[in-house]
Amino acid sequence: MSLHGGNPWAAYQGFTKDKSVKKTTLAEGTIKRVLTYATEFRTYIAAYLTLLVIDSLLVVAQPLLFKQIVDVAIPNGDTQMVTIMAFGIALTAILGAALGLLSRRMQSTIGEGLIFNMRTQVFDHVQQQSIAFFTRAQTGALISRLNSDVMGAQRAFTSTLGGVVGNVISLVIVAATMFVLSWQITVASLLLLPLFMIPARWMGTRLQQLTRQQADFNSAMSTQMAERFNVSGALLMKIFGTPKRESEMFSEKADSVRVMGIKIAMSNSVFFTAIVLVGSLATALVYGMGGISVINGALTLGTLLALSALLGRLYGPITALANVRVDIMTSLVSFERVFEVLDLQPMVKDKADAQELKRGATSIEFSNVDFRYPSGAEVSLASLESVAQPESRATAELTLKDITFKANPGELVALVGPSGAGKSTISALVSRLYDASSGSVKLSGIDVRDVSQESLHRVVGAVTQDAHMYHDTIRANLLYANTDASESEIWSACESAQIAEMVRSLPDGLDTVVGDRGHRLSGGEKQRLAIARLLLKAPDVVVLDEATAHLDSENEASVQEALAVALMGRTSLVVAHRLSTIRQADQILVIDDGRIVQRGTHDELLVAGGVYSDLYQRQFAEGKN
Repeated sequence: MSLHGGNPWAAYQGFTKDKSVKKTTLAEGTIKRVLTYATEFRTYIAAYLTLLVIDSLLVVAQPLLFKQIVDVAIPNGDTQMVTIMAFGIALTAILGAALGLLSRRMQSTIGEGLIFNMRTQVFDHVQQQSIAFFTRAQTGALISRLNSDVMGAQRAFTSTLGGVVGNVISLVIVAATMFVLSWQITVASLLLLPLFMIPARWMGTRLQQLTRQQADFNSAMSTQMAERFNVSGALLMKIFGTPKRESEMFSEKADSVRVMGIKIAMSNSVFFTAIVLVGSLATALVYGMGGISVINGALTLGTLLALSALLGRLYGPITALANVRVDIMTSLVSFERVFEVLDLQPMVKDKADAQELKRGATSIEFSNVDFRYPSGAEVSLASLESVAQPESRATAELTLKDITFKANPGELVALVGPSGAGKSTISALVSRLYDASSGSVKLSGIDVRDVSQESLHRVVGAVTQDAHMYHDTIRANLLYANTDASESEIWSACESAQIAEMVRSLPDGLDTVVGDRGHRLSGGEKQRLAIARLLLKAPDVVVLDEATAHLDSENEASVQEALAVALMGRTSLVVAHRLSTIRQADQILVIDDGRIVQRGTHDELLVAGGVYSDLYQRQFAEGKN
C-alpha cells in the first residue's frame, strides 16, 4: 500500500510554492551544474578518456586478427603466422585487461572525489540553515540526501558519462570497421537501430518517476529508524509499550520500498529483454546474409566471423547508449534532490558586508520587535517532511508584539510569564536563531543582522533546559566550546560549575563517554556540564532558557551555585520558570501573549500586583505560610 496515495508529494501540496525555493531541472541547467563538479578532476578525466580511446581501438583488433587466421594463415598452412596472430590476440587481451583496471582506478578516483565534494558541500550548506529548518526537516530524510542521493549522483557522473564517451568512440570505430568489411551487412544491421529507441524512450520517463518515489519511500523508512533508534525515541517506545505498532509502521514503509523495487526491477527487465531480443535478431540477420554471401563467394569465411564478432561490439555500445536516456533520467532524480537542498537559502545568513562584533562589556536592546514563526515554504522542503501538511493559515500570527527593553552591560534581565507566552522566543532572537520580523535586536548598539554569526556566537553563550551532549567523552563535549582549552582550564570550569567532584569519581574521569544525548548522566549533571562548557567559552552575554526548570531541589541548588559563577560580570537574559531564581534580577519582564505586560524589580512587581504577583503567590504562598 502506498504511503502517499501513489503520489509522494500529495501529502503536502502547495508546500514549496514560494518562488524563493528554486526547483532545479534539466532544462534549467542541471547538466551544466553537474559538470562544474568535474573541474577539479580535469587531469584524471583527460587520462580516463585517453584510456577509453585506446581500449576502443583494441575492441576491433581481435576480430581482425581472427579474420587473418581464418582467411590467410590456415588456408596457406602458415603455422608461423598462426602463432603470431594468436600471440597478438593474447597480447590485446592482456593489454585490454590492464587498461580496464587502470580505467577503473581513474573512474573510482573521480567518483569518490565527486562524492566527497558534493557530500561536504551539502553538509556545510545544511549547517547554515536556520534552526527553523531543523524543527521541520526529518533527520532520516537529510541523511538520505547525504548518502543515497549523493552516491546516485556520483554513479551518474562516472558510470553514465564515462560510458557515453567510451561507447560513442567504440561505436564509431566498430561501425567504420564493419562498413569496410561489408557495407551491405552493416547497413542492414543498423536498420534495426530504431527498435532500440522505442523501449528506451518509454522506459526513461517511467523509471524516473519510480526512482523518485523509491527515494521518498527510502527516506521515510530511514527517518523512522533515525528517530526510534536514538535513546529518547527508544525510551518513549519502551515507556508506552508500542514495539508492535512501530513494527507495523516500519513494515508498511518497508513494504512500499519492496513494491517499488519490484516495479523498478521489472521495468528494467522488460527494457533489457527487448534490447537482447533486437540484438538476437541482428545476429540472425548477419549470419543469414553473411552465410549466403560466403556460399556465393562474395564474402570470405574469416570476414563473416569478424563481422559476427564485431556485431556484438556494435550492439553493446548501442544498447548502452540506448540505455543512457534511462540512466540519465533516473540519475537526474538524485542530482535534483541534492540540488534542491543546495538551492534552499538559509533564512538567517550573514550579509556580504557583515562586521565583526567586538568582545567586551555588551548591552542587549530590543526596539519594537515583532516576530512570527516562518511557514514551511519559507524554511524547508516538502520532500524532507513526509508527514507535512499544508499551512492552515496564509500568514501565521505574531508570536511577539512590540517588545522593547534594554539590558545594560553586566545587568541581569529575567523573563517570566505563563507557558507559551514568548519567553524562549525572545531569548532565541538574541542568539539570532531567528530574525525579528520587524524592529531590531541590538548588541552594544549594533543590529545582530549586521554582524557575522561567527563573531556573534563568540559573544553570546546559552544554556537551555535540555542541555544536549554528543555521544562522546566529557572532555570532547566540554572542548566543543573551546578547542584550545588546557587541562587546567577544563578542570577550573568544572570546579566553577560544581561538577568536578562527580567527574573525578568516574573511573575514566574526563574520558568517560556520556552516551547518546548524554543519557548516561542525570539531568543535574548534564546541566552543570553545560554550564562548564559555557564557562570554557567565556561569553560576554549569557542566555539561560529555563536551565533549572526540570531539576529537583538538590540539583537545582547545585546548578544555581554554578549559574551564579557563570553570570558574574556578564550581561544576562534569563528565562525563568521558578521565580526564586531571579529575585535579584536588575529587571524582570513579565511576558503574556507575546507582549511585555509588566516590568520592574521583584519588590516593585509584588507591590504592583498583576500577573507577576499572581505567579509568585501561586509558587510561594504555601512556603511563606
